[in-house]
Amino acid sequence: DPELRADWKVELKGMTDRIKSMRAGLRKAIENSNAPGDWSFITTQIGMFTFTGLSAEQVAEMEKNYHIYMPSNGRISIAGVTDSTIP
Repeated sequence: DPELRADWKVELKGMTDRIKSMRAGLRKAIENSNAPGDWSFITTQIGMFTFTGLSAEQVAEMEKNYHIYMPSNGRISIAGVTDSTIP
């Protein structure tokens, strides 16, 4: 059905634009915090997930000190990031 396909394309575009926006906002917030390192991978990777590059020890520290949870490999869901969770 052409009408359903057109609706799907609009919704898909909205979702991909939102994820790109969240990636850009997250990168900007991290860089503005003067966190050391190159954070460009956040906006060069694509999709709903990104690898943060954090070590298992750093991930454990994030969980213990800040109650931020992720797998020990540092993978996070960009789809779960919102404007209200980006400082």
